[in-house]
Amino acid sequence: MPLPAPNLYPDFDTIRLSHVNMSVTDLAASRKFYTDILGLQITDEDNNHIYLRAMEERGHHCVILQKDTEAKVNIFGFKTFDENDLDKAHAYFSGLGRPVEWVERAYQGRTLMTSDCHGIPIEFYHKMDRLAPIHQKYKLYKGVKPLRIDHFNMFSPNVDESVAFWGDFGFRTTEYTEDEETGKIWAAWTHRKGGVHDIAFTNGLGPRMHHVAFWVPTPLNIIDLLDLMSTTGYVSNIERGPGRHGISNAFFLYITDPDGHRIEIYCSDYQTVDPDLEPIKWDLTDPQRQTLWGAAAPRSWFEEGSVLDGVEARDSDLKASPIIAH
Repeated sequence: MPLPAPNLYPDFDTIRLSHVNMSVTDLAASRKFYTDILGLQITDEDNNHIYLRAMEERGHHCVILQKDTEAKVNIFGFKTFDENDLDKAHAYFSGLGRPVEWVERAYQGRTLMTSDCHGIPIEFYHKMDRLAPIHQKYKLYKGVKPLRIDHFNMFSPNVDESVAFWGDFGFRTTEYTEDEETGKIWAAWTHRKGGVHDIAFTNGLGPRMHHVAFWVPTPLNIIDLLDLMSTTGYVSNIERGPGRHGISNAFFLYITDPDGHRIEIYCSDYQTVDPDLEPIKWDLTDPQRQTLWGAAAPRSWFEEGSVLDGVEARDSDLKASPIIAH
């Protein structure tokens, strides 16, 4: 299936990803991990929730941790250009037959909840409470020194369908992996904010969250994090890396939180703002696709992911296999 052309004039304007709400089973353990190891800043908390932001962010939160009996992901948030875009989004998703609901969210203005073609729960808002800047309060920096949330990566049971659905409301593909035998897309990286991706899709049992990523200043921050995790009881939470991706050219490290939610620490990708930027195609069997230096990813990276609240995952339609480390 050929890569669909991007819709450069979508019905409403999404400017970037914004936040994720994740359920965790031990709020105290998660609080320690996300603040002391990741270095996110708490903006509010109670007995059941913790709101966090990264160092460059002015919005109230990029992560919400919610106490629950089951680890899962509840919602993925996106910001629109203005308030009118929310009404346009309501009409757009209603026209597609997707469920739409206006919901109340703490620290956010009007918020529209819906889902994508495979049931991924998503919400759109324009206004979020603004906080004072802290990017120059260097005494607050700790952990890996995260600057901002960067992207989501999702397991999709049919990446071609995911790319077509998200592309129709303006998400442009920057890079993709094609299975040569079938001509189908095995993975794709799509964006709104002018980086390599706001949301990516990987072939697999889905929909599930593969990971949420945070941008850090330099690759040296990743090395520092490895030293920190390996000497504070988190060595088993290091899954993959450090390395440099072929796709995106970014430096990376994959770790897991106390509940197994996968997190990527990420920096050094490239600008993609040109609307006529040609997507880069990769073959599934290219050993430099996953890691430019040639190292294959472990099996866990292709099989383990976070379940989505109220969404049943199904096997992927495409059965092609990537290169897996042994």
